[in-house]
Amino acid sequence: MSRAPWDGSRPPGRKIRVLVADDSRTVRRRIVAALEVDPEIEVVGEAADGEAAIALCEQLRPDVITLDMMMPKGSGVAVTEHVMAYCPTPILIVSASVERGEALATFDALAAGAVDVLDKPSAGDPGGGWDQRLVTAVKMVARIKVITHLRRKLRPAPPPPPAEPARAAPAGEGWYRVIAIGASTGGPTAIADALRPLPASFPVPILLVLHIGAPFAPAFAEWLSGRLSLPVSIAADGEPLSRPGQPGVRLAMPDRHLVVRQGRLQLTTGPERHSCRPSVDVLFESVAGEIGDRAIGCLLTGMGRDGAEGMLAMKRAGGVTLAQDEPSSVVFGMPREAIARGAAHHILSVGAIGPTLLALSRSRGKSP
Repeated sequence: MSRAPWDGSRPPGRKIRVLVADDSRTVRRRIVAALEVDPEIEVVGEAADGEAAIALCEQLRPDVITLDMMMPKGSGVAVTEHVMAYCPTPILIVSASVERGEALATFDALAAGAVDVLDKPSAGDPGGGWDQRLVTAVKMVARIKVITHLRRKLRPAPPPPPAEPARAAPAGEGWYRVIAIGASTGGPTAIADALRPLPASFPVPILLVLHIGAPFAPAFAEWLSGRLSLPVSIAADGEPLSRPGQPGVRLAMPDRHLVVRQGRLQLTTGPERHSCRPSVDVLFESVAGEIGDRAIGCLLTGMGRDGAEGMLAMKRAGGVTLAQDEPSSVVFGMPREAIARGAAHHILSVGAIGPTLLALSRSRGKSP
């Protein structure tokens, strides 16, 4: 019997139907128990391997899948590729960040269309804190309308451009001294897609804030570095802001705001902004004050409004500002807020951001 295409929509008022996939019976029980406490959530199935996860997704049509990365009969990446190609469903990865291979695979699954990631509970976790984070994450993921990812099915990520020998920029080359980028939900893939066109000789240093669970930041830096021609590392407190001609991406450390002060990067424990630390607003505002019109701000996909006010500050300081457009965003919340404030000079697809940054890096004067 043929089945009509499924658009993933959920009737108003109906519970969020969740499929739990994990090969550990103990972990499945923990996830199911945490979710079933909430009256707005219903666990409709459990899968102990990849084949069962795919079959139950096609049979039950859940609103959300919580997905382990390392399972028999189909890894989390393979399950994500199949689900996003044939029955697109919001996927929350529940992964063990302490395992390097599993953490790296998590970002491959995000690139294949999974929405977000949550660290597995630790043995000493009393229960309440992690359980609430899980419920919150499931409800957030359920709000996102995912799309078919046929382009990801059975295809590896495209390689970065051929490496070019790094070179120091001659004095006076280029106007811009720094690029500040912020992203949240959907950010790992958007960042990779935006920066992949940049060659190893790209002359402008890049500062990056991504809202991601603290345990996954080192794995993300390693994963991103493998997809770009530019080196990627976690920012160190007190290190000098790289000079133009010294390429590289510096990622904000988890639970620390990243700011630029007196020519150096500083990691601070100031108050959260929009429940975020690191906050995109904090980075953008510091760049506006320190670098002014020789800075570029770029706000990518993400839920909420972090970065909108900071981007407006950068624009008012004379910098050039770019916002990701709605069609290419997993969640258009953060870019939409910036656009609504008049903070974005340019609204671009994620594929147009890299070429735009490359063109701006070569300009010798202000180029709004």
